[in-house]
Amino acid sequence: MRIRFNQLGQQFVVRWYWIQQVLVTAIAAAIAWQVGDSTLKHGGLVAAIVATLTVRSSLHKSTREGVGQVVGSSVGAGAALLALHFFGLGIVTVGITVGLSLIAARLLHLGEVAAINVPVTALIVIGPGLSETNAANRLISTIIGAVIAIVLSTFAHPKTPAGRTIDRVASLTDRGAALLAQMAKGLTEDYTLDEAGRWLARSRLLTEEIPSIRNQVIEARVFAKWLPASKTDNAEKLYLRGIAVEHMIVQVRASARILYDLRLHGGVGSDLSRGIGGMLSTTSYALTVSAEDFRFDPYSGVKDPLTSEIRNSAHALTGVALADSEEIARGQIARVMGVISSTIIIADSLDQISPAILKVPTPEGPSSQNILAVSPLEQARTWQNRLYRLVPSRIRDLFEHIFI
Repeated sequence: MRIRFNQLGQQFVVRWYWIQQVLVTAIAAAIAWQVGDSTLKHGGLVAAIVATLTVRSSLHKSTREGVGQVVGSSVGAGAALLALHFFGLGIVTVGITVGLSLIAARLLHLGEVAAINVPVTALIVIGPGLSETNAANRLISTIIGAVIAIVLSTFAHPKTPAGRTIDRVASLTDRGAALLAQMAKGLTEDYTLDEAGRWLARSRLLTEEIPSIRNQVIEARVFAKWLPASKTDNAEKLYLRGIAVEHMIVQVRASARILYDLRLHGGVGSDLSRGIGGMLSTTSYALTVSAEDFRFDPYSGVKDPLTSEIRNSAHALTGVALADSEEIARGQIARVMGVISSTIIIADSLDQISPAILKVPTPEGPSSQNILAVSPLEQARTWQNRLYRLVPSRIRDLFEHIFI
């Protein structure tokens, strides 16, 4: 019996992340219902629905989608009232509401999930008994639900944004190290083209996680700016480490692609192949130790001797490749040098000394993550220029002569 209870408890531990999200979403919906019903007559239902749709595992994402939900629903409700005035409550009003809500979500760059939530919320706002008063009350309920969801989204994850960033970055580093270790082992055992294809497929899966990692480090950075208790300097270090791991994983994928091409074109000699394997093994070990140190002390750098060993290994392999250059096709030598170059970039990224990381600005995520991809002032200037070009040239010349 005791063993069964322990097994049952382990199931809860393994699924605690999901359980916590379920509990937070349920609590957010219940609180929104109570607050909405207390504030407005029959306002609890709309508030609870909006809270359920808006709660996410990220405060950053919940805020973005919550604001978008309110703005998009406002556009939908306004369009519905205008359509109701001209066409009455029917198929035309519903079509106009959904269409304009989707357009508003598109202009706000809310993403696929929130883009669907906006017209759903707008339809709730213009539901049965539509009038200006009812629409306004439901819109207020929407705001109540969104605000409650944003506040409670802070508790939708067992850790802080910084803690989540540390876990995600360390995990991705470990997985990159494991792939490099597997490639190193394959090089010492004369790997096949099928094995190289599997390595390349795994490396592509790793790079697919880069956008979510970047969003996570951006969230930690924003969270530190909002709350004085969070150290901004530490958040900047986490941000820099997130950019560094992005560079490293891209180079792991580049190495996997080069190894695939090397085997596709006949491979290289055993000495050179073992040299590449040794270099990748050294790099894998450095990444593994780096991930362990990062979990223990995420605000310090990697140990210097590890990256020095990577560079020494790369330098030695360069000498071997140049010595064999007369016996190996130039294309194969170029590919070997490509693996060496990728490894050196990984070492520079571990040390975080590369100008490509420190001096080249990194985008703050795709425009789809912004509430407004283009600022209102810039949009106003764009439309002003477009309208100005529609004016006949003679009138434009007269206008410029008078005012310029």
